[in-house]
Amino acid sequence: MLSNEPIIALATPAGAGAIAVIRISGKDVIRLSAPFFRSIHGKDLLLQKTHTIHLGHIVDGHRELDEVLLSIFKGPNSYTGEDVVEISCHGSRYIQQEIIQLFLRNGVRAADAGEFTLRAFLNGKLDLSQAEAVADLIASDTRASHQIAMQQMRGGFSNEIKKLRQELLNFASLIELELDFSEEDVEFADRTQFKLLLDRIQEVLKRLIDSFAVGNVLKNGIPVAIVGEPNVGKSTLLNALLNEERALVSEIAGTTRDTVEDEISIGGVGFRFIDTAGIRDTDDVVENMGIQRTYEMVEKAQIVVYLVAGPQFLANQAAFVAQIEKTSTKYPEKAVLTVVNKIDLLTPDELQTIRTQRPEVLLLSAKDRAGVDHLTNRFLELVNTGALNNNETIVTNSRHYDALLKALEEIDKVQDGLVQGISGDLLAIDIRQALFHFGEITGEITSDDLLGNIFANFCIGK
Repeated sequence: MLSNEPIIALATPAGAGAIAVIRISGKDVIRLSAPFFRSIHGKDLLLQKTHTIHLGHIVDGHRELDEVLLSIFKGPNSYTGEDVVEISCHGSRYIQQEIIQLFLRNGVRAADAGEFTLRAFLNGKLDLSQAEAVADLIASDTRASHQIAMQQMRGGFSNEIKKLRQELLNFASLIELELDFSEEDVEFADRTQFKLLLDRIQEVLKRLIDSFAVGNVLKNGIPVAIVGEPNVGKSTLLNALLNEERALVSEIAGTTRDTVEDEISIGGVGFRFIDTAGIRDTDDVVENMGIQRTYEMVEKAQIVVYLVAGPQFLANQAAFVAQIEKTSTKYPEKAVLTVVNKIDLLTPDELQTIRTQRPEVLLLSAKDRAGVDHLTNRFLELVNTGALNNNETIVTNSRHYDALLKALEEIDKVQDGLVQGISGDLLAIDIRQALFHFGEITGEITSDDLLGNIFANFCIGK
């Protein structure tokens, strides 16, 4: 799969802009670029040092295409590990295409999706988990998702896995050695030390596996479903949270017939808010379809905001509390928040009654945006960002999660085998499988199909 043929792609987003960056990587790309670059100071591109930038013009014969800055990075000290040339030109689409077409006509081919990062991996500049973090970093749109991607790209996760794999590999070598001396009945691997190592590996794997629940929602945004009866202010609350008129608001009950979704960042964490159709008995076929969609959204949500209008809550407090407790019982893994809206319609005495009898209830007026900050603070309290704040390793990739589960399963088998005193050759089989799954994460064990699937999801130019 390793190829060093010259490749080219636009490294900045497609479209017109102030500047665009065109990246070229591969064998002899500096020599290939030299005939098409005319330095304003008459420099010979082939004689320039690595990591230098040069002002000049890209020319096609006698035709001048653009004034550019051309950067040189000589392998192996480049992103891909190969010679790399980056051309910073003006952001005209016409100029971009003219420069790219010029090189395509002269021995360079168009890069595939993620091919620059694939070459960085194949040339040992990044391991596989770091390469995958590049895509996460590009896609990050909140402080939390950015922080997780940066931590993984710096090698925090892969370094932890590599260390465990190396320690396990050392013991595996000793056990394999015992098999060569099976007739002498000797033990090179200290079983007590080996058990301590397995205990530590199990502990680390369980911590990493548990972190996926947090990491996945921090990476993709935490889904929050806003549910309740019709006309309690669900759409108004969504608009207040987003600080824009995103959902249609009307005094007519049942206005929202389908789910309305949008995402914002609160305290650096992404939340995906879902305004749902009001839950009630109705003969309206379309509204019933919306209500069914509401139940589906509750199933997918991490946080459920059960919204109640203040006057109705006071009039039927016991019924609402029973309904909310029923929801909490049905979804024990979800955080269900009781929020009383339209407090602008309540008297001070009525507000005090609710505060006294139901201190856990959040009070707000979505229309006036009063109390909305208390609700957003409550959202942040429900998100376990302790590991993130402590810069601990957090798993966000489902492929890594699956490999960790399989590695833990094999380690458990090795642990059970030690307790039962099974022979070294059987222990070695399970150890090899655990090592295989560790290697899958960092890329020490890969297949062309696996790499193809991973890098196909990258953008062109990265």
